[in-house]
Amino acid sequence: MAEQVAKKPIKITETILRDAHQSLIATRMPIEQMLPIAATMDKVGYNAVECWGGATFDACLRFLKEDPWERLRKLKKEFKNTKLQMLLRGQNILGYKHYPDDVVEYFVKKSIDNGMDIIRIFDCLNDLRNLETSVKACKAGGGHAQVTLVYTLGDAYTMDYWMNISREIESMGADSICIKDMSGLLLPVAAEELIRSMKSATKLPIELHTHYTSGVASMTYMKAAEAGVDIIDCAISPFALGTSQPATEVMVEAFKGTPYDTGLDQNLLAEIADHFRPYREECLKSGLMDPKVLGVNIKTLLYQVPGGMLSNMVSQLKEQNASDKYQAVLEEIPRVRKDFGEPPLVTPSSQIVGTQAVMNVLMGRYKVATEQTKDLLSGHYGKTVKPFNPEVQKQILGDREVITCRPADLLEPGLAKFEEECKEWKQQDEDVLSYALFPQVAVDFFKYRMAQQEKVDLGQADTKNGAYPA
Repeated sequence: MAEQVAKKPIKITETILRDAHQSLIATRMPIEQMLPIAATMDKVGYNAVECWGGATFDACLRFLKEDPWERLRKLKKEFKNTKLQMLLRGQNILGYKHYPDDVVEYFVKKSIDNGMDIIRIFDCLNDLRNLETSVKACKAGGGHAQVTLVYTLGDAYTMDYWMNISREIESMGADSICIKDMSGLLLPVAAEELIRSMKSATKLPIELHTHYTSGVASMTYMKAAEAGVDIIDCAISPFALGTSQPATEVMVEAFKGTPYDTGLDQNLLAEIADHFRPYREECLKSGLMDPKVLGVNIKTLLYQVPGGMLSNMVSQLKEQNASDKYQAVLEEIPRVRKDFGEPPLVTPSSQIVGTQAVMNVLMGRYKVATEQTKDLLSGHYGKTVKPFNPEVQKQILGDREVITCRPADLLEPGLAKFEEECKEWKQQDEDVLSYALFPQVAVDFFKYRMAQQEKVDLGQADTKNGAYPA
C-alpha cells in the first residue's frame, strides 16, 4: 500500500516582473509591459510577485529613464491582493559596496512606505552580520524579512552548516528563509536532503529559488516539494527556462492532483502568458533576448561556475588574446576560491574570484591582485566560511591591515552628506537614495526628468516610452 502523504499545497512566487527579465533580457522590461496585465496577475493567488530590487533599480534609471520609486508605487496600486517582493543585497542595498547603517535603514523604510511587503535580503558571503541592519529595519517598518542563504558547494558547506545557519536566522527575527541557488547547482536529491535538514532545524517557512541554467530545476522543485518546501519561485512561460526560472504553468500542472497541488488557475496563467508572448518575440527579433541564454549550460554543473561568470571569463581571455587558456582558468577557479575561504560564487565574489583566476594564469599565481581581491582578503566584504590561505593573504596584502569587525562598523553615517549633495535635484525624499546608490546615473536621470517636465509645460513632451512623466 502506497504511503499516505499529508496534503501540503506549494505556494508560488512569480518572478516575471524582476528576476525573469533580469536573467533573460538584462532587466530591460519597461513598466508599460507590466501594468496592463497586473490586475490579472493579482487574481492568481500567488504567494508574492517579485517586482523590484536586484538590478531593476539601476536599469530603470540608467536605461529605461524610469523612476524606480514611481514604478513601485504604480505596481502597488494594481496589486491590491498580492504581496510585492524585492531583492536586497544586505549592507550593499542595491549597489556594489557597503553603505552606512543610516542609509540602509532609510532605504528599507522608504521601500516599505512605497508599497513593498516582502524584502528578500542576502549577502554574497552568507555573513549574517551584513544582514542585521536590513532585517531590523524591515521588521521595524512592518515588512516581512526573508533572510536568504546563497547556495553553494564546497568542503565548508555541510548539512551541519546549513542547519546551524538556519537556526541563527530564526534567532535573528527573520520571518522566512530563502535558499538562493543562483547558478542552478542544486540537484534534485541534494535538494531533498537540504530541505529536510533545514526543516528539522527551523520552524520558519522555506522558499527555494533556482535557475534553469543547468537543466535540473523542475526536478529539483519536485524533490524539494516532497521534502516539505513551502514556496518555489517560477516565471510565466514566455520568460522562463534558460537562465531564468522553471515555468509557472508547468509546475502548476506537474503538482496538479498531488498533495502539493497549488490550486492556481491555468486559464488565468494562460492569459498572463498570452500578454507577455508578443513581447518575448519582440525581444528575440531585436536581439535583446539572446538565444544563447535559453539553452542548458551543463558546464555550470561540471565546474560549479555560474553562467554569467563563465561568459565574463571568456570575454577577459579574448581581450588578452588568450582564449587558449580557457581550460587552465577553469581549473584555477576552484583553487582561488579555496584560497579565498570558499565564498559562494555570486556578485561580487564571483567576479573577484574569476578575475583573479584569469590573472593568475596569465601573469603567475598572485603576482598581480585587483583592489577587490585585496578588499576581500582584508575583511572589507565580511567573513568567509573558511579562513583565507594565510600565505596567499600575506603575499597579496603585505602589511595592509586586516579587519575582523562587521565592515559597516567602520563607516560614518552618510545620509546627511547625500542629502546635501543631492539638494538641487531633489523632488521627493526617495531621490536622495537613488543618488546615494548610483550618483552619476541618478543625476543623469534627474536632468532627463527636468527636461521632460519642461516639455510638459510647453506641451511638447514625448511620453511614448511611458517612463516619465507619470
